[in-house]
Amino acid sequence: MSAEIQKEENRFFVNDEEGNMAAEITFVPSGESQVTIDHTYVSDSLRGQGIAGKLVESVVQEARGKGFKIVPVCSYAKVVFDRKSEYQDVLAK
Repeated sequence: MSAEIQKEENRFFVNDEEGNMAAEITFVPSGESQVTIDHTYVSDSLRGQGIAGKLVESVVQEARGKGFKIVPVCSYAKVVFDRKSEYQDVLAK
């Protein structure tokens, strides 16, 4: 399956072939220039394909483009931010 990441307000997501949501990451504004990643989900059919990492990367790119910082609250996002030094520029201190 080709996972095309789509965007809606405060979320990025991937639909399956039937148009059902198969993966998503959600974030909420927290202050004027900060967002909190509060949820990441990937269905069993997409697990192991790096989709969750691509969803986090989508939020990082959005934050960089808008000059926002990110607070990773969801456990998956926390792990990604701990492991990826290249995301430290958007990590809220």
